[in-house]
Amino acid sequence: MMGASNLKHTLKGVMLSARLALGLWVLLPLAAAAQQQTPPLPPGSAQDLVRRVIANEDKASKTPMRFLYRLRTETPKSGAITKELVETNDGVVGRLIAVNGKPPTAEDRRKDDERLEQLASDPRARASKQKQQKDDEERTTRMVKALPDAFLYEYDGFEASKNGQQLIRLKFKPNPSYDPPNRELQVYQGMEGAMLVQPKDERLVKISARLFRGVNFGWGILGHLDPGGQFEVEQSRVGDDRWEVTEMRLRFTGKVLLFKSLNINEHENTFDFRPAPANLSFVQGIEFLKKQPESLAEKTSQ
Repeated sequence: MMGASNLKHTLKGVMLSARLALGLWVLLPLAAAAQQQTPPLPPGSAQDLVRRVIANEDKASKTPMRFLYRLRTETPKSGAITKELVETNDGVVGRLIAVNGKPPTAEDRRKDDERLEQLASDPRARASKQKQQKDDEERTTRMVKALPDAFLYEYDGFEASKNGQQLIRLKFKPNPSYDPPNRELQVYQGMEGAMLVQPKDERLVKISARLFRGVNFGWGILGHLDPGGQFEVEQSRVGDDRWEVTEMRLRFTGKVLLFKSLNINEHENTFDFRPAPANLSFVQGIEFLKKQPESLAEKTSQ
């Protein structure tokens, strides 16, 4: 469904590093040793901190590093689908490696290979895929850059990560003075929640939010989201200065085109990031995925 797909990428964009391809968390090991003492709050206001954090996200999104990694998406309807993805010069390309934790059936493999063959052989199909990814990235960028202005933030103490590091906790609520410049940003007017920030590098670790009232939205369609919807997104360092969304949970209901029901219940996580060759074309990325050893493909969870 077009509405559900675009909403997923937009929510992913709510918090992360201007890359998608979509957007929606494993608390990250950010230091070599756990920090047990509560660090001091950074200078300035909570609003100032968020502006620096979002500036760091934007700057880091331009890193030239390329990765091979796995993406697991689970919904009540489709079950758990795991793909192996590689970043190329022309976007991200993925190949199916598991369905509900098991190797794909012969029929699943045939359908996925046909999809990849069409992308490899049909320039129009490839261009359409690349345009979709570019649109998702641009939407992500807009959503991320709007965060400092769309909400009012205040310090809310500290919260320990799984490795014991103290993260700065911020509460946020809609900024009544914010005038959304487009329909997709109207969703922020009905949203409140909390944000966790890694203090040393001032990077965004986690954001969780809920809709306290219904909101209208755009994304090329007309519709609304019901109150009570929730999302939770976590970001982790995956290599050097590269951070990526590693877990996302979405639960939303609403209407699309004013009459068609919208029901999103999705859990997505990315894991097993490994360096990938630089300067792969989209077609070369497909061939690269096909050459990955079967033993690697069968490892479908952390």
